Amino acid sequence: MEALIPVINKLQDVFNTVGSETIQLPQIVVIGNQSSGKSSVLETLVGHDFLPRGTGIVTRRPLVLQLLHISKDCSSKSRQEDMQNVTAQEWAKFLHTKNKIYTDFGEVCKEIENETDRMSGTNKGICPEPIVLKIYSPKVVNLTLVDLPGLTKVPVGDQPPDIETQIRDLAIHYISNPNSVILAVTAANTDFATSEALKLARDFDPDGRRTLAVITKLDLMDAGTDAMDVLCGRVIPVKLGIIGVVNRSQADINNKKELAESLKDEATFLQKKYPSIANRNGTPYLAKTLNRLLMHHIRDCLPELKTRVNVLIAQFQSLLNSFGEPISDKSQLLLQIITRFASAYCSTIEGTSRNIETSELCGGARICYIFHETFGRTLESVDPLGGLNARDILTAIRNATGPRPALFVPEISFELLVKRQIRRLEEPSLRCVELVHEEMQRMIQHCGTHQEMLRFPKLHERIVDVVTNCLRQRLPPTNAMVENLVQIELAYINTKHPDFSEAQLVHKAMMGNNLVENDTHKTHSQRNVLDKIQEDKDRSTPPPVVDNLNGSSWRLSNLMRQNRADQASSDRSSEPSNSLPGSGANSASPSPSRTKKGINLLPEVPEQPVMKLSSREQRDCEVIERLIKSYFMIVRKNIQDSTPKAIMHFLVNHVKDHLQSELVCQLYKKEEIETLLEESVHIAARRKEASEMLQALQRASQIIGEIREIHLW
Repeated sequence: MEALIPVINKLQDVFNTVGSETIQLPQIVVIGNQSSGKSSVLETLVGHDFLPRGTGIVTRRPLVLQLLHISKDCSSKSRQEDMQNVTAQEWAKFLHTKNKIYTDFGEVCKEIENETDRMSGTNKGICPEPIVLKIYSPKVVNLTLVDLPGLTKVPVGDQPPDIETQIRDLAIHYISNPNSVILAVTAANTDFATSEALKLARDFDPDGRRTLAVITKLDLMDAGTDAMDVLCGRVIPVKLGIIGVVNRSQADINNKKELAESLKDEATFLQKKYPSIANRNGTPYLAKTLNRLLMHHIRDCLPELKTRVNVLIAQFQSLLNSFGEPISDKSQLLLQIITRFASAYCSTIEGTSRNIETSELCGGARICYIFHETFGRTLESVDPLGGLNARDILTAIRNATGPRPALFVPEISFELLVKRQIRRLEEPSLRCVELVHEEMQRMIQHCGTHQEMLRFPKLHERIVDVVTNCLRQRLPPTNAMVENLVQIELAYINTKHPDFSEAQLVHKAMMGNNLVENDTHKTHSQRNVLDKIQEDKDRSTPPPVVDNLNGSSWRLSNLMRQNRADQASSDRSSEPSNSLPGSGANSASPSPSRTKKGINLLPEVPEQPVMKLSSREQRDCEVIERLIKSYFMIVRKNIQDSTPKAIMHFLVNHVKDHLQSELVCQLYKKEEIETLLEESVHIAARRKEASEMLQALQRASQIIGEIREIHLW
């Protein structure tokens, strides 16, 4: 056991370095009510007055007290490691003051008060952040204890209203740790059955495997009473035992009574009052019992501790690797980062990335979705005859014939109208380019989320700029190519296209129509060809009237009747008269026609005249519609196929093939390497912390191995 003590002390030092929240070595947690004698017990174990005293709550922060036994021989290994060039037999060190040595325990008391006020303030509030104090002395046994604020019920003075809850939560935080031994302190002059400390211990250690009870102030019990039944466990049994001690009175403390004398008085009192159990009570027995319990508890917890340490070593090693090693060759590192980024970007496009996204489409998969789902469905939703009506078609046909009626449907009218419809494919095609460009821009952040980009923020920013500029430069030629695809279709309307089958049917129909108009002896087969063009409903209904854009519906017959009335009025006005033009009754009455120098004029022709379709015109309009729809489908199929190909060649593949060379050309410059590889302050600090933590954990693992060898686990 003695050989194990120095090793355990080293392990405790390591765990203090890594932090109590990371890993916890078994320790003794002292809990009890205010004024139950906790501080007196601890000072008796140490052999010095070093804890602040006063009225109300004095201990307002957890105090982790490490008692380290040292030999009086100055050549002791512990002395050599922990205090060189110091001749004192006893000394103390605080974790927060680093290597400062305290040989005066009065100064230790003041430092505890100052550190408590610094973190907890002066309003009697508490702070969960512990104070770590190590005391080296030949008078102590090796123990690690945690002194907690005394349990209280009612706030006193300027204590916070929830002081009871704060202290209880703090105590629960420590005693709920399965690696802790609970030291429940209760004053002998109170009812043991109502001990708040013992009740709290039982709540979190129902089996009692790690709870030891201490009865203080045995000398203050009422005359005629004793604690024999309590100490023997006949009132409330405690599995690890109940130990009674005698504290110094307040008068002894005020008179600076030596602790050595107090221990002698305690032994005398126990022999006189409890002779049969005196050897199993008192402060020296308590210290040995705590040391034994702690050593055995450490032994029992060692396998779990070793597993926990190994897990943490793996975690911090992985974290340290993610931060990267210190830079040895910056030029080489810059090239490596550029290469890795370009490779990750291209892999994301090709779908061969190691870290494949599972929550959403990205990279090449999203580009494929844009081509075949977004763009494809948009083109399919474009109506071949959208935006066209019968008036537009009829107007185009009439304008294409000129002043003479045509025997055939003018081909120029079909060409003009189908070009108008083809132009509607340009906007969705350009939108497809825009969507692919946005996805390639978004991929920059997806490929730049790894740790190297966070480590070098300036380099990351420059990489983003270079790729963004590269994408922006490829946007105009890609848009121009897509626009040209539409212009190519507009440049030549190929009515001989093998898929344009409607043209052959219309040709036959037009030839049949010619025969009908010029030969009164048309054959029955020619009638059948025409019947294929004209739908049944058109033969059973009168020709429709095309309204003008303003909604008026003058029929052509009405216009003719009005013209005949105007002509009659004009004839009457041409008879000889003695009246001057523009005077008398004739000039006062309104006339539906206008005269100029005796010439009669028809009413003005409106910009959008009312036009009545003849049977032939109705048939011609339907022919044009069928032709437009058929040819539009051919062009739409071509655009749907060629636009993704153009985008892939001019944008996606071009950027993918030239990305790495562009990055090297723009970034690999001798004068900029230092700036680009300037580390983030945050990453540098975290790497240092991770490195220190990893070293401490590796040291802890080594010490645990030594403990196993000593005890031959």
